[in-house]
This record gives sequence, structure tokens and C-alpha cells, in this order.
Amino acid sequence: MQSIQIPPSIATEAFTDAAGAVARLEEIYERNTKYLRERFEAYVNGEPVTARVRAYYPFVRVTTSTHARLDSRLSYGFVARPGVHETSVTRPDLFRTYLTEQIGLLIQNHGVPVEIGESSEPIPIHFAYRRDINIEAAITTSENSPVTRSLRDAFDVPDLATMDDAIADGTFELQPGAPEPLSLFRAGRVDYSLRRLYHYTGTDPEHFQNFVIFTNYQFYVDAFAQLCQQRLQSGEGGLESFVAPGNLITRSGGATTGAAPARAPQMPAFHLVEPGYRGISLINIGTGPSNARNVTDHVAVLRPHAWLMLGHCAGLRNTQRLGDYVLAHGYVREDHVLDRELPLWVPIPALAEMQVALEEAVEDVTGLEGFELKRLMRTGTVASVDNRNWEISGPEVIRRMSQSRAVALDMESAAIAANGYRFRVPYGTLLCVSDKPLHGEIKLAGMASEFYRRRVGQHLEIGLKALERLKQQESERLHSRKLRSFAEVAFQ
Repeated sequence: MQSIQIPPSIATEAFTDAAGAVARLEEIYERNTKYLRERFEAYVNGEPVTARVRAYYPFVRVTTSTHARLDSRLSYGFVARPGVHETSVTRPDLFRTYLTEQIGLLIQNHGVPVEIGESSEPIPIHFAYRRDINIEAAITTSENSPVTRSLRDAFDVPDLATMDDAIADGTFELQPGAPEPLSLFRAGRVDYSLRRLYHYTGTDPEHFQNFVIFTNYQFYVDAFAQLCQQRLQSGEGGLESFVAPGNLITRSGGATTGAAPARAPQMPAFHLVEPGYRGISLINIGTGPSNARNVTDHVAVLRPHAWLMLGHCAGLRNTQRLGDYVLAHGYVREDHVLDRELPLWVPIPALAEMQVALEEAVEDVTGLEGFELKRLMRTGTVASVDNRNWEISGPEVIRRMSQSRAVALDMESAAIAANGYRFRVPYGTLLCVSDKPLHGEIKLAGMASEFYRRRVGQHLEIGLKALERLKQQESERLHSRKLRSFAEVAFQ
């Protein structure tokens, strides 16, 4: 059996102070990733490796002996039953605020200390570096590289077989004697998504905010970027910076750092940064349910407080007009991207907090309220499909849309809502009718451009106002118990 070279072990320690517990998580993580980087760089420079090099993620553990807890109103912050509950942790510097809150609630609700130590989950060498770099390709393609052994012989590499969403999906099988999960995501799964976020959006995970808008049109990005720059230039208080792809950062004083990428990322992200991650991130996910599922799979590990879909849709009712809004209260899921993880028999409910915030924001921006609001907005079911040419697919599709009572159709909203439900992230959808193909009003280039110019600014303003309303609510209230199962992990 190959010997294993590890750094000196750090003893597990109990903490009754959340800040102290997080500081210890950072200490373990920084020491262990630094050890891996140093050993890897020596390996690349030709130093012989006589043993497998390994270091472990830190863990958080809590042990309880009673079902009692301090505050029964909360939807998170407590374990479901007595026993040992544990999770591995990565990037405690990035998640410091989040971890301090979660650990503090555990200590407060159960009146017991938490334990911090080294887990049994190895840190892949790729994840010891902040940015996703192709380490193996770099050392094996270099003519001057002294490395002759496979990277996998010397270091742990990402094991995708262990980076699943079984905990979130309710399919996790606990091994006898093993601690129960404390979080939806273990460290390796989080690290994987942190690298994917930069790959797809062009911005580092440090810039993502707790309130997220997904859109499917560049018009919204242009309007958001212009608005953010204006707010920064006006000297508005509480704003730190605006971040664009390439980590191009414009600070409130006007200073700029970073550079735009030579090639636009697949799903560019833009961030209006406020202290404590209280700002807003906007991501242009493009067209289709696959993109919607992909990006929300990764954004979910950041544990945002809410995400919102703002985009365009086909109006299915003759009484609708171009430019009308649709507030989704249900979804017909014909996109098929989450059928295995979230069966179609699972309802995706409307969340009262999101619905109220969106409706009140429409009232504020349009000046309409009550019955008059129905002139401009309908609340109803949104159908999402995976066929962009659904309207020419034959009468069966049209019949199903009619039977579902859907009032609008798009390709992304159901996947975003379903993944919000799946990952316990509050979700909402407000769409704008851009065409009515069933009623002879198809989208043509000239007509579409004029429509977008007229409506995008108002639609974005509504979405931003809705998120500002949500910010004013306590996070404990926003994270509804409707999203939690009866045997739930403690971390939000």
C-alpha cells in the first residue's frame, strides 16, 4: 500500500463562539491548501515524490441529545433530530458571514458547542488553487517538465462520483455509524461549482451577491450596466462597486481595475456590490432550459437569499397585449432538464414573499393598483418548453397548453423555479409578453427591437424594486418553511 504524506494533524476543538469557530475553519483550510500547493510546486520542479500527498478539508460538527430547540419559527439553524451532524467546508474566507450565522444559530438553538477539525474528505490539488487551472495539462505538455508520473499517482484529483446532489435531492443514503449531513453541499461539490461559476460567467465567486436576477436577453444587461454606473457616479451611499466579466471592477469613487475578457463568457454576470453581499447580481443565461439548469446548479452553492427570472415570453391569451406582464404562480415543466432529480409530480409552489414583492413593485413602477393592475399584468401558470419552435409542432402541444391553463410560455422559467425549490432558494418569475404566435403576432426583427426599447427599462426597474423590498425582510422570514422537508439539514 502506498504511504500517504500529510501535514501535522490539527486537533478537533469545541467552540461556543461562532466567530472563533469560523476562524479555526479558516486556519485549517489555509494551512492545508498551502501545504498542497507547496508540495505540488516542488513536484513540478522535479522533487521526487515518494508518497501520496494529501490534505483534508475542515469540518463543522454538532452533537445533540434532544429534539428541543430554542426557536421553532425558524426554517433553518437547527438539526432535525438528535445525533451527530457534520459537513466538510471549503473557502471559509468566502463564506465567513454565512458560516458565522449558521454556526451561531446552531449554538443558540441547541445550547451546545460546535466542533471544528479536519474531515476525512481530501482536497483535490486543483481546488487548492483559487482559479480553475488545467494543472495536469500544463505539466504533461511541457517539453521541459521533469514530471514523469501521472498526477493522480501523487495527488488527489476531483472525483465527480462524490460531487453529487444526493443530499439536496433526498436520495442520500447514510452509512451505518456515519454522521448525518449538516449542509446541502459538501466541500468538494462547492469547490466544483465555484470553478464553474468563473468559467461560465467570467467573474469570480467573491463578487456574487445574495440577490440574483436571471435574464435571457442582452437588453437587460445593457440597461442594468448603465443603471449601475449611474448610481455609482451619483455617489449613492451603500454601494461599493460594479463588477463586469473579466473581474472589471468600477469602484464608487470612479477607480477601475481589471480588464474585459477578449472573448465574452457563455453566461456573463454583472454585480452591483453592497457590503455583506447585500447587492444584486444579474446573469444573462441566454436561451434554453439547459443553460438555466446549469447556472442555477452552480449559483446555488453560494446560498443566495433569492433569485428572480426576468425575461420575455409568448403570451398565450388573445386578451394579452405586447408589453403586458405575467407573474408566475405555477409552472408547466415541459423542459425535461430536471425530470430525474425532481419528478414532475412534485409541485413548484408560488412563494408568498416573492409574489407580494413583485406585485407591489409592479404597482409602484406603473402607478396601477387593485383591479386596474389587471390591465397590464396577469397572474397565472407559465409553461416552459425545450423546443424553441413549439408553435409549429402540431396541435398536441397547443392542446396541452390549453389544458394547463397556461397564460405564457418560455424556455427558462420553470427550470429556474424548480432548481430554486430543489436547492431551497426563494424564487420568483416576472415575464413580459414579447409576441403572441397563437394569435398572429409573431416576433419579427424590427418589431422586436422597438418592443425591447420600450419595455426593458421598466421591467428591470420592477425587478430591482422587488429585490429591494425583499432585502428589507428578515432572511429568516424570506427562507420559507415551504422549501424545507421534514428531515432537513441545519444550514440554510
